[in-house]
Amino acid sequence: MSIFLAEFFGTFLLVLLGNGVTANAILPGTKGENGGWIVITAGWAFAVIFGIYLIGSISGAHMNPAITLAFLLANKIALTNVPYYLAGEFLGAFAGSFLVFLIYKNHFFSTSKDPKFKLMSFCTSPTHSTKWINFLAEVVGTFVLVISVFAILDPMNQLDSGLHGLWVGLVVFSIGLSLGGTTGYAINPARDLAPRLMHQLIQYPDKSDSEWSYAWIPLFGPLVGSVLGTFVYIRCIETLLGV
Repeated sequence: MSIFLAEFFGTFLLVLLGNGVTANAILPGTKGENGGWIVITAGWAFAVIFGIYLIGSISGAHMNPAITLAFLLANKIALTNVPYYLAGEFLGAFAGSFLVFLIYKNHFFSTSKDPKFKLMSFCTSPTHSTKWINFLAEVVGTFVLVISVFAILDPMNQLDSGLHGLWVGLVVFSIGLSLGGTTGYAINPARDLAPRLMHQLIQYPDKSDSEWSYAWIPLFGPLVGSVLGTFVYIRCIETLLGV
């Protein structure tokens, strides 16, 4: 139960701050409207950092099924704990996205902007719907995240454990800046699927569809990237390090 509650509150904070900065930067009439990509990527990075420091000592602060899968494959968590991780991650993301909607409700009810901007305050949406490129972007982004997390936690690299959260946040910032421009870089199935479901359920004027035909990409792309990242780090990087 402690794992479930930790992952719930950590992922809740992640999505509250992450989707919150997205909504602030792109919804009509906000104080941060037109804040730009740097603001959004920085906000998500800070969300990751604060989430890790909130629950890291309890559950390890996965806040992401792709990280949970990587840790399972690397024998760093028990299979019996995976349902608690996943339930906390998806429910936390669901609740976080709903609170963002409540806070920015007046702006969601404005009809002065393309409805797709409102969708992007919940979940990811590609700039160009070229499925194989979108899938590749999510795979590669999550691959970078996973190998970086393993590297940060690796005792061989002698990084101060108190700074692990900061380093992971900087990795997420870097992924967003470098690789996120085509899909919005979900790199996290819970962060995308649960808020997309929330978008499907709520109502506001001039609402777009929830793009379920695209939803499989930010769901399965990160999982594939997780498997590849885990394999490469364990089989290649650790071999080079002589572990």
